[in-house]
Amino acid sequence: MIKELFKDNASVLSSILAMDIMSLEETLKKYLEQRKYFIILDDVWDPEAFNDLSRMFIHNDKGSRVMLTTREACVAAHASPGRILTLEALPEYKAWDLFCKKAFPRDTNHECPTELKPLCKEIVSKCKGLPLAIVSVGSLLRVRDKTVEEWRRINEQLSWEIINNSRLDHIRNVLHLSFIYLPTYLKSCFLYSSLFPGDYHFKRKQLVRLWTTEGFIEERGESTLEVVAECYLKELVDRNMLQLVERNSFGRMKKFKMHDLVRELAVDLCKKNCFGVSYEDQCGGSLEMNGLRLVLHKLKKDIQQPFSNMHQLRTIIAPGGSKSSFTLLPLLCTESRYMTVLELSGLPIEEIPDAIGDLFNLRHLGLRNSKVKKLPKSVQKLSNLLILDLYESDIHELPSGIVKLKKLRHLFARKTIDTDWRELASCGSVHIPNGLGNLINLQTLQALELEDDSVGHLGELRQVRSLRLLNVKAIYCRSISESLVQMQYLSFLDVNASDENEILGLNVCLPNLQKLSLRGRLAEGALDESSLLQAIKGQNLYSLVLSWSQLREDPLPSLSRLSNFTRLQLSRAYNGEQLTFLMGWFPKLKILVLRDLPNLSRLGIAEGAMASLEELFLVNLSSMTEVPSGVEFLLPLQRLPFREITSDFLALLRRSAIRGDRWWYTLRD
Repeated sequence: MIKELFKDNASVLSSILAMDIMSLEETLKKYLEQRKYFIILDDVWDPEAFNDLSRMFIHNDKGSRVMLTTREACVAAHASPGRILTLEALPEYKAWDLFCKKAFPRDTNHECPTELKPLCKEIVSKCKGLPLAIVSVGSLLRVRDKTVEEWRRINEQLSWEIINNSRLDHIRNVLHLSFIYLPTYLKSCFLYSSLFPGDYHFKRKQLVRLWTTEGFIEERGESTLEVVAECYLKELVDRNMLQLVERNSFGRMKKFKMHDLVRELAVDLCKKNCFGVSYEDQCGGSLEMNGLRLVLHKLKKDIQQPFSNMHQLRTIIAPGGSKSSFTLLPLLCTESRYMTVLELSGLPIEEIPDAIGDLFNLRHLGLRNSKVKKLPKSVQKLSNLLILDLYESDIHELPSGIVKLKKLRHLFARKTIDTDWRELASCGSVHIPNGLGNLINLQTLQALELEDDSVGHLGELRQVRSLRLLNVKAIYCRSISESLVQMQYLSFLDVNASDENEILGLNVCLPNLQKLSLRGRLAEGALDESSLLQAIKGQNLYSLVLSWSQLREDPLPSLSRLSNFTRLQLSRAYNGEQLTFLMGWFPKLKILVLRDLPNLSRLGIAEGAMASLEELFLVNLSSMTEVPSGVEFLLPLQRLPFREITSDFLALLRRSAIRGDRWWYTLRD
């Protein structure tokens, strides 16, 4: 930069090479001191580099400006408040215009030939709005024969072209530079994510648990590995290596994806480094394996032959959508003795071989949505197991030796019974044998069917963050409350009563609780008297679901004191006839669900109530004879579904002042 500024001053240029850093700084400061300047710092990677340079920029009140471009959020954060511009992917029409200008520069109005248009649309779609890719691919196609056959070949081989065509080197170089600048601890996490299908939407918890079981996460102070993994995830988003797709109602990152072009680079690196292999949509035959990890995409049939290098395999993942019954599982259990992750969720597997107990290094066993009915007794030998996922499987009872797995951190065993979640007992769980208290490292327990002998051991699970309890009786509530006090990290609690007459009398203060669901009868006054629902300093409760509460008194005045709510659901929770949301109530609420409130006939919303509401669901409110008043005050409202309404109520809606583009409906059967 200094050489550029002093290119017309030979004396200064000749002395630059002999200057130390302090002298260079002073030289630049003197040059800028009396000038109005505009300096662009392009593609800055290191915040420290910007800090060093910024010391030389004089604030001389002459309207000078410094602009920097970067792929790193930590560098962009050095900009003045309100001066950060995040570049988004080009919208479809702009991406098309840019492509046509590069691919057809000599054609009238850069118009795409009619016969090539469908192929061009596909090619542009694969670029996902990335200007660099659109310009590069468009320029590549500009010199190709403009025939359907040639352009179809390019479209089908675009992934190969990006990795291998020398004319697209600059795309690879830009993407590869991003990978090189990743800290070592992030590189494996990034490559791992590329093994999943293109456009696959990762869930935060899914990635965090897989990275943890793979051993990618380094300890940081007193934080759990899961907390550190979430920090890694945020770093990859901040570095634009993963794209944030969705946040939950209280702003926490929820879903992610990887840009197709970034994924192509990463898949190539995976192959070259024997990191892992993707196997997609094959119809049997032999699989050439040269990697430690295998991700199976949408298998239509079984893989009939053993993998090459099967003994080296450490991870197998089936992300869903496969129809294979995976008959090679018994052979894997004997040949791949160092298996770490076995994630077979969604596969129609019916039986787990006894030999699975020989996988001494197994840390993750996923059988979610499988047809497995029983686990072999040999699972008690999996002493390194961290995650056991039996969610929505057909397993009803765990072997007695399961309580020997003292490293187990996450146990998922919920089974949905009523998919509409209208019945009180809408879900069930597996029976956990005596010895629950041995699982002292459990962070997730979903769900536990409480029995007389298991209630007393809950308090020994002091590391639990997420807990779902079923079959809760009133006589258990005191013991449960005493146990919950021991769970200082608890952030999610779901409590389900054994029947509609059992009162959920929980009275405990849980300052770190973020999500609470109470499914069962509540005593009148419980919302005011229970410490569980009191507004205290530092209250973190964002989400509340009350179902089958049978409250006669209006719950809103009591609940309105909890001002941090972003989601509130009342289902069969209130037997009264009217609900009114007053000014100032629920200022952060984004999602409100009112469902199965049979006596509710009037719903009013005052101006200034629920000032942040984005989604309002009104479901099966059979006594409603008036359109809710005050909806027009909900300016941020984006979705307003009226579900299971009568034809008469629909006629009222159509005559109301509610804008037609804000609501939709389904009629009652």
